[in-house]
Order: sequence, then C-alpha cells, then structure tokens
Amino acid sequence: MEKINIFGHKKPDTDSATAAIALSYLKNELGFNTEARILGHPNNETKFVLNYFKFDEPKYLNDVKLQIKDLNYLKDCAKDYHDTIYNCFMYMNEYNVGAIPVVNNQKFVGLISLKDIAKHQINDKIDNLCTSYNNIIKTLNAKEILKFDDDITGNVVVTSYSSTTFIENISLDRNTILIVGDRHSIIEYAIKSKVKMIILTKNSFIKDEHLKLAKEYHINIILSNESAFDTTRKIWLANYVDSVTLKENVITINDDEEVDDFVEITKKNKYTNYPVIDKKGKCLGMLRLSDINDATRKKVILVDHNEYIQSVDGIEEAEILEIVDHHKIGNLDTKYPIAFRNMPVGSTNTIIYSMFKENNIEIPSNIAGVMLSGIISDTLLFRSPTTTSKDKEAVFDLADIAGIDYEKYGMEMLKAGSSLKNKTKEEILYYDFKNFNVNNKKIGIGQILTMTPNDVLDELDEYVSLVNEVAEHNDNLIIALFVTDILNNGSYIIYNKSAQEILSICFDRNDLCEGMFLKDYISRKKQIIPNIIDVLEKR
Repeated sequence: MEKINIFGHKKPDTDSATAAIALSYLKNELGFNTEARILGHPNNETKFVLNYFKFDEPKYLNDVKLQIKDLNYLKDCAKDYHDTIYNCFMYMNEYNVGAIPVVNNQKFVGLISLKDIAKHQINDKIDNLCTSYNNIIKTLNAKEILKFDDDITGNVVVTSYSSTTFIENISLDRNTILIVGDRHSIIEYAIKSKVKMIILTKNSFIKDEHLKLAKEYHINIILSNESAFDTTRKIWLANYVDSVTLKENVITINDDEEVDDFVEITKKNKYTNYPVIDKKGKCLGMLRLSDINDATRKKVILVDHNEYIQSVDGIEEAEILEIVDHHKIGNLDTKYPIAFRNMPVGSTNTIIYSMFKENNIEIPSNIAGVMLSGIISDTLLFRSPTTTSKDKEAVFDLADIAGIDYEKYGMEMLKAGSSLKNKTKEEILYYDFKNFNVNNKKIGIGQILTMTPNDVLDELDEYVSLVNEVAEHNDNLIIALFVTDILNNGSYIIYNKSAQEILSICFDRNDLCEGMFLKDYISRKKQIIPNIIDVLEKR
C-alpha cells in the first residue's frame, strides 16, 4: 500500500506537529499506511511535548515534487552486457523503444540503440565474433553437436567458393568460425586446421569419421536451424551486446531527480531515451520522454493549514487526499473532490479528537497527551479568544486518558516554549512566521509567545531595523512581529515603517507606535490576520 504523508504547515508549531502525529495514528488504525512528517525544526515547546510523551521527532519532509521515481517509466528493462545483440534488438521491437540500457551486475555500463545496431551492420566490418557458445545456439536456434569452449571468439568465414577453390585459397586457423553446409571436404579441411567452431547450416550433417576427428581436436560444432543465408545474416547478432554499446557521453537520470529538472535536460539534449539509475549506479530502467505524462503523484494529507504558501514545496504536484484545519479557507485547489474537515475551533487537534470519537477508535494515553498539548498551545491554556467549548471538552477528556493535570502540565509546556534564551533576532522573528497574500500584497506575520517580553522590548530599535530590512528585501507590504505576553494577555507589536498607516487602522489606534501593547490581542488567526485582511480589501 502506497504511503501517505501527513504534515502541517511550514514553521511548525505544537498544534501542527501533534495533529500530524495524532491523525497518522488514527488513519493507520483505520487501515491506511501513513506517516507523520514535519516541514521544519520543531520549536522548544514542541520538543518539550515530544520528549514528555516519548515520541521521536517526525522526519523532515523537504518537498513533494514529482521525481523520476514517481513516473511510470519502463522498469527493469536493462540487458546484461553479455546478452546478444539479437535479444536486445527483439526486446526493443517488442516494447517499442529505440534504446535500452546495458548493465554488468545491474550496474549501468552503457546504452544500445536500434540506430547503433543499424549503423554497425551497414558501415562496419561484421565478420568478427565475440560471444559465448550458448549465445550462438540461442540466436541461430541451433542444436549442440560438440562443445569444448564456453567463450567463442574469432573471424567468421562462409564457404562461398567451390571446395577446391576454397581449400586452395582460404586459410583457416584456431581463430576461424566456419559456416558450412554438406561440404565434407571443406569440413575435413577445417577440422584438420583446428578451427574454433564449425556451424553446420540447416539440414546438413557431419560424417562419423569427421566427428571423431573433431572430438580429438576439440572443435566446437553446432547445427543451425537456419538456412545458409539466414545463418550468415544472423550470426553477427549473436555477438555480446557490449561490442556495440555506447559507453561515453551517455546522459543518465537519477531516480531522485525532480521531473522539472529532467524536462530542462531534455530541452538541451533532444534525446528520447534516458537510462534511470540510483545513487549507487544500479540501473533501474529506461525513461522515455513521453513517460513524463504518466506519473504517480505523492499522496498527502494536510493538517493545520490549507494555503499553498504555508505548505510543503511542490504541493501543487502532489495528490491531496484530505485536509483537516481550523483556519480560514485558503487558496489550495484539488483535481478531485476530497475530504475537507474545517471547523471554527481553537485547535486542529480538537477536530481530530472528534474524528477518533466518530470512528470509535480508542485514544492511547501518549496520543491523548500530544493532542491536548496541541489544544493547550493554540488556545494558550484557554486564554485565547479562539477557545471554544469543544476545545475545553476535548482537553478535559484527553487529560483523563493521559493521566495528567492539564493546568499544571500546560503551564510547564508554555514556559518551556516561551524562553527566548540563546535565540537570535532572526530566529525570534521567524519562530512562528506565516506568509499571506492579500490582493497581490505580500504580508508576513511573526508571533512569539513569552512570559518575558522585555527580552525583546529591551532591544526594540534593533527589531524595528530587522523588520524594515526584511520588508524591503522581500517586497512585503507588511512585516510585523507580535510579542505575545502569556501572563498579561496581550501582544506588543513591532512593524515595518510603511505599514504604520494600515496597522493603525487595523487596531483602531491613531497613536500606534513601535512596541505598543495591544491588550487582549493574542490570536493571530482570529484577531490579527482578519483585521489586516478587512482593511486591505477595502483599500
């Protein structure tokens, strides 16, 4: 069963990370194959939660862009370097491909194409043979008469003259591979010359005395099932394919490469067929240019967000199966209808709690612990105006299952996450930072929850310089940092200079200034972002 990745937004917070863990557990209990992932480094609060309830940090997910491995290319189509040219030719005809990779112990060594085969047959001398006894048997659909050597190397000679002329003018030796019919005098001459091999054409036979002599001299003999003409025509195709394999300047594609990068490569090189290899050089198959239209997109479930800008890179190339979120409806669209669970509650985990109940799935104590942590984090232990009765009901029940005092635990958790010690100003700005796009205007809002806001306010001028620099560099209309004081139930605002007028209107403060305390403003989702959107949409 194909794995489904479940993840929250970039700059993951506790609700985002724990929602992915909880929903992954629920989905797996319902028979799916899912894995919780994370799009960035967990913050201190989230680390506290994971450590407290003994969870490993979810694996980092860089992107869900289409890779070569997601394409339905021709897999396992490579031929061994000691296979025959004939087998490779027939394979390419059967699968309608113009080329196939050549391997040695599964490692890529080169490429053979129909064009290369035709070129060698028309332009090159093809009377040399370097192959195996068995390859000749298979190519000519022949019968074994005498076998002394596994490897057969030499020059092919065809009996096209009369017997007397041939014997008098053609020299034979141990490097000779002779194609002959019922020409017994020539056969005797060849055996006494100790040739490498005698290939008898269809319906020919060898005399007993000649066969006895051939055994004495260790002459390889086979009986072809082809006529003299077809035997001569096909014998070159019994060669090891390695003899006509292109080994230099072959463009290979790694299976981890992104499809977009592959498309750029094809624009420059104009080839049709590309061998696919892994990081160890193992050949996985052949990618044809047309295969880029046949892909198995990565399957994902999103939690705690539903906007492109907040999601993983390449989300537009993935197949979104489901979204569970408690934010406003964003701009993500899907090709097919999906399960979209969106509720006006304080935490994504509150919704997932309801999903456990609806499906009659028992919640383990550690899962209950991370879920209530997500709710406590997003509602600031019920201080946030986003808090609903459903959030409280969920926390009360989950606390019983987890066997903890949610108030005592909640304060420990918030304290662990609110420390600004050893953080740079950039880390504080981007600690919990979200980008928005309103009427083609770029907005960036950071929020830091703390019990010691003076750690930031004491260096206010430097933070003001930072947000102005970021706004200018990224062409943002608004860059703002909200330093939320958990104990005093409000936020201090720091913003770029050009956002002064808009933010004054947003918060109805004509006297708005850097570092001003906005009483009761603690929810970015319900109080801050909606105010900014309302003002911008009216301008």
